[in-house]
Amino acid sequence: MDSRKRGLLTSGDRATQEAGGKHSKTDGKRHVAALVLARGGSKGIPLKNIKKLAGVPLIGWVLRAAVDSNMFDSVWVSTDHESIEQVALSWGAKVHRRSAQVALDSTSSLDTIQEFVRHHPHVDIVCNIQATSPCLHPFHLKEALELIMLQGFDSVFSVVRRHQFRWQEVNKDSPDLTKPLNVDPANRPRRQDWDGELCENGSFYFTTKELLMDRGLLQGGKVSYYEMLPEYSVDIDVDIDWPVAEQRVLRYGYFGQATPEVVQLMFCNVSGCLTEGKIYISVTGEEMMSVNTRDVAAIRMLKREEVEVVLLTTREDPLVQTLVDRLAKRTGCQVIQVGEEPLPDLTVMLKSRKLNWKDVAYMGNDKLDVDCLNLAALSGVPADAPVVAVQASKYTCHCLGGNGAVKEFAEHILLQKEKAKSQKKRDRINSQ
Repeated sequence: MDSRKRGLLTSGDRATQEAGGKHSKTDGKRHVAALVLARGGSKGIPLKNIKKLAGVPLIGWVLRAAVDSNMFDSVWVSTDHESIEQVALSWGAKVHRRSAQVALDSTSSLDTIQEFVRHHPHVDIVCNIQATSPCLHPFHLKEALELIMLQGFDSVFSVVRRHQFRWQEVNKDSPDLTKPLNVDPANRPRRQDWDGELCENGSFYFTTKELLMDRGLLQGGKVSYYEMLPEYSVDIDVDIDWPVAEQRVLRYGYFGQATPEVVQLMFCNVSGCLTEGKIYISVTGEEMMSVNTRDVAAIRMLKREEVEVVLLTTREDPLVQTLVDRLAKRTGCQVIQVGEEPLPDLTVMLKSRKLNWKDVAYMGNDKLDVDCLNLAALSGVPADAPVVAVQASKYTCHCLGGNGAVKEFAEHILLQKEKAKSQKKRDRINSQ
């Protein structure tokens, strides 16, 4: 088990516990809704909730976990912003357009959740999931909800164990001295000899409608906490957290129901991915193009890891044969020409190699790549790709085409390969 759960009984609820719990239904008749609060007016990071984190909109990480948990009768995003609404819908959520009264900087989460419940009175249990917790997994939500559905708790919230010694704060000009709050300085324990303390990590709060509406509480009645391991407790509050969170989510984030993909073949468009999409013509009429050396090195890295790379040009945007030959020599890859829509030609190629799209990574940058981006096990686009291609891809690079995008996507491919190896190793250990 990757987490620990404990219950805390509040005053007046002990008799309820001894009687077996007043909310111990398991017949599924109570409507359980996941609710993500995503206001558009974040002052720390503009539109933080849909900023890309490891190629996925921040809110997409928690929505994917909520949908894939299969524990909710409905999954919602409460927002006041059209762009957030569009992203929420694309990730399988419904949208509650909050009123202006609960879209202010001063509005509390409780006020916003209560408005949602008033508009959706059929909801019996609400799970408020924090949009800024990108390492949330479906099993966290499943196990926490079971505490309510099977064990009769009224509210469950997520915590993480911290090993930090706390001291009382004193004003700068005060004559008072600080004093320890949770440690004896004369007997400082070693970390391994101290259980630490449980702190809210803000990932989620399950609450019954009665607590929310009758008592104005997110935590109350018969309360339980759900302990998450530190590696899953990522919260993004300020911009400096972003690169740290990105590295964490690449290691510990939830990437979907399927196991991490191990691909054998990568198709990559030359124009707009490996290059800026430009052909330079000299005064003598000679055609030239620019290729980033980091991208070329990344292609060679993939090949060393037994991932074949095939570069694509189209009949609508052909390269002269001299450029094809030089590109093939520089990268060590086969360069092939495909039709305006590459899918038919690539399907034939895969069949001849006895491969399926689940064995393929695809990098494109245009509307005509959409079918391939959807079919490929791993798909990516540069940061400057059109919206239609971004929506079809599974990974959006930070880098522009011709400026490191291929390197970034190649690293993503190899990371998934490493994740698959780690998972296989864990499965082997667990089976022993």
